[in-house]
Amino acid sequence: MSKKTLYLLGILLTIILGTILYCYLCCSCCSLKACGDVKEKVEEVVVEPEIKKVEATRNAFALDDEKSGFKVNINDNFNFKTSDFSILKPISTNVESEVSRIKDFLDKNPLKTIDITGFFKSDEKNNSAYPNLGLARANAVKNYLVTHGISSKQIDTYGKLNESLIPDENETLFGPVTFGVLTGDANNTAASDALKAACDAIKANPLVLHFGSGQAAINLTPEQRQKIADISHCVDKLGAKVLVVGHTDNTGNANTNIGLGQKRADFAKRYLTRNGILEMNIETASKGQSQPIADNNTEAGRAENRRTVVTIN
Repeated sequence: MSKKTLYLLGILLTIILGTILYCYLCCSCCSLKACGDVKEKVEEVVVEPEIKKVEATRNAFALDDEKSGFKVNINDNFNFKTSDFSILKPISTNVESEVSRIKDFLDKNPLKTIDITGFFKSDEKNNSAYPNLGLARANAVKNYLVTHGISSKQIDTYGKLNESLIPDENETLFGPVTFGVLTGDANNTAASDALKAACDAIKANPLVLHFGSGQAAINLTPEQRQKIADISHCVDKLGAKVLVVGHTDNTGNANTNIGLGQKRADFAKRYLTRNGILEMNIETASKGQSQPIADNNTEAGRAENRRTVVTIN
């Protein structure tokens, strides 16, 4: 073999070794990008969707009487749990302070009234005795004002559907109530005449409840709920007292039935008190079996006689 041939073979071996070394080093240092049959590694990145936190609704405790210039506007308010009508405690000291100012304002302006509108959502469960949860909340705030010296005659309550309410993560609704101020007209008796007619209707057609002394709640019809709202309004505006009378059938001893009727009346009183009618405005009595309204010789008649009648006087 000639020197020229050996020289060419040397060059060829050098090229082959160089190619092998280049491919090996390139695959190790450059993530295999230079290797003939090695595919590029693709890293998949999963992007999580952004979850926007919805802020809870926070309504201020505010009212504005343009005629007198009296204003209330603080960030605190009366708060409630979802599907509940009991004011959450503790109540802010700022709220307590503003309530005191409202009392002084109303004392000096007897023709002024405070409107309280309670809000509710359609997906809330109404566990109150009122037509809607908003009215029950407004009534709870009204009772708070009354216990702090404000006359119930200067307070009107309403309920209103408000689907924009958003509770926080603990199901707390911050301030689902709003307030307004109205100036009455001493010469306009239309409202008082309508109220008197509604109260007379309660006396003529009282609320009749049928439930046992062991029950914790009752299922009220829409008509019965409205009667309770009307009764509460008569108490607030006319100073009427609620009279709750328990009745029984003629089963058992007459004296024992007097006690049983009183237990039923007392239970109804507790039920009404839990639903916002102040205890001091409710009187109870028992007629036992002495005033049947149906035949005690039939089970259906006895069921009708086991009743509690709620009226006003």
